[in-house]
Amino acid sequence: MTYREIYQSWEADPEAFWMNAAEQIDWDRAPSYALDARNAPLYEWYPDAMVNTCYNAVDRHVIAGKGNQAAIIYDSPITDKKDTISYAELRDKTARLAGALRAKGVTKGDRVIIYMSMVPEAIVAMLACTRIGAIHSVVFGGFAAHELAVRIDDAKPKAILATSCGIEPGRVIAYKPLIDAAIEQSEHSPETVIILQREQQTATLSHSRDYDWDAVQDGVEPAECVPVEGMHPAYILYTSGTTGAPKGVVRPTAGHLVGLHWSMKNIYNVDPGDVFWAASDVGWVVGHSYICYAPLIHGNTTIVFEGKPVGTPDAGTFWRVMSEHNVRSFFTAPTAFRAIKREDPKGEFKAKYDLSGLQALYLAGERADPDTIKWAQDLLGVPVIDHWWQTETGWTIAGNPLGIEALPIKIGSPSVAMPGYEVHILDEAGNRQPENTLGAIAIKLPLPPGTLPTLWNADARYRSSYLTTFPGYYETGDAGIIDEDGYLYIMARTDDVINVAGHRLSTGAMEEVLANHPDVAECAVIGVSDQLKGQLPLGFLCLSNGVNRPHAEIVAECVQMMRDVIGPVAAFKLAVVIKRLPKTRSGKILRATMVKIADSEAFKMPATIDDPDILDEIKEALQSLGYAKD
Repeated sequence: MTYREIYQSWEADPEAFWMNAAEQIDWDRAPSYALDARNAPLYEWYPDAMVNTCYNAVDRHVIAGKGNQAAIIYDSPITDKKDTISYAELRDKTARLAGALRAKGVTKGDRVIIYMSMVPEAIVAMLACTRIGAIHSVVFGGFAAHELAVRIDDAKPKAILATSCGIEPGRVIAYKPLIDAAIEQSEHSPETVIILQREQQTATLSHSRDYDWDAVQDGVEPAECVPVEGMHPAYILYTSGTTGAPKGVVRPTAGHLVGLHWSMKNIYNVDPGDVFWAASDVGWVVGHSYICYAPLIHGNTTIVFEGKPVGTPDAGTFWRVMSEHNVRSFFTAPTAFRAIKREDPKGEFKAKYDLSGLQALYLAGERADPDTIKWAQDLLGVPVIDHWWQTETGWTIAGNPLGIEALPIKIGSPSVAMPGYEVHILDEAGNRQPENTLGAIAIKLPLPPGTLPTLWNADARYRSSYLTTFPGYYETGDAGIIDEDGYLYIMARTDDVINVAGHRLSTGAMEEVLANHPDVAECAVIGVSDQLKGQLPLGFLCLSNGVNRPHAEIVAECVQMMRDVIGPVAAFKLAVVIKRLPKTRSGKILRATMVKIADSEAFKMPATIDDPDILDEIKEALQSLGYAKD
């Protein structure tokens, strides 16, 4: 069947479509129906089912005779360590840790915070929680104590699982002092803290609640899988909220299993046994969905990579991992490829490695600029697939479903809506917009299985954050267009659409123009306040290695390019060259923070910022243009 036929089959009978997809899951009690809409707009999927996530991700593959297959390949250029864990070994490790948690009083419905670096035990920790019906909440390792305390108070965990430290190029971050400080700051106090000691820095176990990872598992009875209800939360994942308070996205167990399993073949075109690599972190949704759960549920081999795209040791690290482990399908953020391109513009490192096993590259998490996509296509000689989804959805909203049909690639577009998602472009009043007209991207309810049904202990906040602006729709917070072929274009976050003298313009479209300049490796455009025009665009340019031309010349050329491509209506006259852009640890550019600095507004230091010192550099650059006045 073609993509269009499959999408239309979902439109014609969503219930039958998702019941059919559910047949790929091993149920303790199979669902008798798919969707419960009685409490709309709060929908439930497979509510009468009983199922266990860990059983579907691990045990069933061992029972099917695949116990010797590699489940996890660990590759850590940052510590020069590698390991392979089979499905049988993963089952045993998971059952033992789950037994240790159970022995410490953790039972179905209890929360467990996981605060770990990129080691295989982080995956074991997640699976061990789902094995006994505990609800995990992974917090990015190295988050400041205050941010960890906020999550402790919201989730109220019975236990915390952590590594003793995180390892970054050139530094080691001790985690235990951060955990102790967070517990001291929080009102809720976890009963148990279990620490996996890493040789780079061991932690002092100084409280009665502290236990060593290995010692706490000695002599315990391994835990069997505990069936849970279809809507039982598999996990809570906190994402940034506009008020500064994190939002706990809830992932329901049954829909999570069905949606992720469907995505692996249909979207990423891998078969059971293939090696799938998502270069992300377990602290982010990509790490949950496509390092831990989806590959294992589908019977693939997943890679846990502890390193960086450049500097560990060089810009060829990704190619080395793909070649060495025969990666078939690779998924990372555009910012990673921009970093590689900036370090190695000619792609010379790739020549050392055999990438003949690679079938496709998938990009998500940040807008994939056409220049980076073209560079990757030319270098790798495989389809480069931009696709779009969110922490809240857990899997692809719009993509190119290579496992169904390889659709024509339109550079700049994540392609088309996946089954389950009816995507519309709306104006501010909620009216559907014509083709090729910029507006808010909204998804008609209900969302498909695996997406968030609510926020943790915050139904009212879920409604106000996502469901009230456009009744009957989920508000994505992104802006874009849909063209005459049904291809979606994500132009910016809704608040990144700027109004220049009454003209609504996309900063993303402007960034595409700047990225086409041969000397520009990476860029960002923000809207700054202007008394005459309301807002004006301002560009930040990061140059490729080895560019020694005067910055004023490059800025002037960029201004002219913008005039030629978008026209005088953009009023683009301001740009500045900087060394690097402020980003979160997951690679998202902190545009909203840059806007506040430019407009001399107070701002909260983002908890996820990769390097806080860079904001001082941004402020200096803005001051050179007459902004960010003290």
